[in-house]
Amino acid sequence: MSQKQGSQTQERPAAARTVQPHTFTSILVHVEPGVTASHRVEVATRLARAFEAKLIGLGAETIDAIPAADPFMGYVTAEWISMAHEQVDADLKNAEAAFRRDAAGVETEWRRVQDFPSHALARCARAADLVVVGVGGGGGSSYRRADPADVVMACGRPVLVTPEHGPHLHAKSIVIAWKDTREARRAVADAMPFLKRADEVIVQAVCSDDQLETAAFQTNDVVAALKRHGVNARPNVSTAHSEGVTGEIQRIADLNGADLIVAGAYGHSRAAEWAFGGVTRDLLIDPKRYVLMSH
Repeated sequence: MSQKQGSQTQERPAAARTVQPHTFTSILVHVEPGVTASHRVEVATRLARAFEAKLIGLGAETIDAIPAADPFMGYVTAEWISMAHEQVDADLKNAEAAFRRDAAGVETEWRRVQDFPSHALARCARAADLVVVGVGGGGGSSYRRADPADVVMACGRPVLVTPEHGPHLHAKSIVIAWKDTREARRAVADAMPFLKRADEVIVQAVCSDDQLETAAFQTNDVVAALKRHGVNARPNVSTAHSEGVTGEIQRIADLNGADLIVAGAYGHSRAAEWAFGGVTRDLLIDPKRYVLMSH
């Protein structure tokens, strides 16, 4: 597999800049040719502008699995490989052109890697504070599109999953899907740049009837901690069966006009595949709004 990588930076004039606490200074976004990626890059560009952050565009693609060939016609495989590499090169050039167009007006850097996009994003996340990806799946599979589940679990950074279509992210009202776990605590800390800018943050716990008192204590704790950071937060606890937790979180988001959900990603590796809990899986596969996840 080719590991060639190139980067080009469009630098702004050097100037002293004081980095504020709880901000994003660099944002990494996955780019592939097409309208879906264009919307994603526009979202990332708006965030880069709002946070005065550098925007790193990553074009990553690799060739499909090599088809079996007749041993007496080996030249067919060689020709196919050559054509496949040419297509990948063309796709990455088109992705770069689209990135340059859609990211105009902010400090940018372009990187290209011939590899699976999820793998490339996880490695390049070392250069960023926030990673922006699409929903995944669909045409092109893992050779051309990043799987947000793989990225969340491997990159060690907060991951913003963008719906394929819809309005831009405003994050004036945010719902934190609270569960008293390491992943949820990590997600709250990682989302602080968004939380401090929001008009309202709802710390939402969904539990069974016998856990109401415990959940209320936990959410009040989180709210108190957030208020010490200047976040306008309030607690909310409701009940639902385990299969209805995601729907309840979405309902609360709808009631409060929230376009961003912050959640911990819960999962484990099983034979090189991620097995997720219901809420994580639902939010990653079919997000109704923007989702920021950390693991």
